[in-house]
Amino acid sequence: MSHENYLKLAIEEADKGMNTDQGGPFGAIIVHDGVIIGRGNNRVIHDNDPTAHAEVVAIRRACKQIEHFHLNDAILYASCEPCPMCLSAIYWAGIKEVYYSSDRDDAAHIGFGDAFIYDQLPLPAEERDVKLHHLRQTEGDILFSSWLDKEDRRQY
Repeated sequence: MSHENYLKLAIEEADKGMNTDQGGPFGAIIVHDGVIIGRGNNRVIHDNDPTAHAEVVAIRRACKQIEHFHLNDAILYASCEPCPMCLSAIYWAGIKEVYYSSDRDDAAHIGFGDAFIYDQLPLPAEERDVKLHHLRQTEGDILFSSWLDKEDRRQY
């Protein structure tokens, strides 16, 4: 199947989710060795979950399908350019290739702009709208030391 055909399937996922009032017009497909291992549509409204974007849903389903937390050799197809959160999830999953149809400007035009996040990321922490407060706790240090001492830990 061609990249264009997989992308059309991602768009169909978006259409399905949008028309069943699960969320916005976003869909994703994850393919590994020519097999679809994950599908997702935006489920923000349905799940009352601001992280239930199509790409994240598809990544969760693909990982569950292959019973692994890395998707190194998979390709993600998305109806729209991934937002910063989804792009981060793509990096964490190890996906190296993404094809998308609409871009961030198209999304902004229909009310799904994420430029405010892109604008915040390069700012020093003290200038961001979300204030991060570092409050070191001894228990946190102990927790991290315990992780290093854990003989059966599985690094990811």
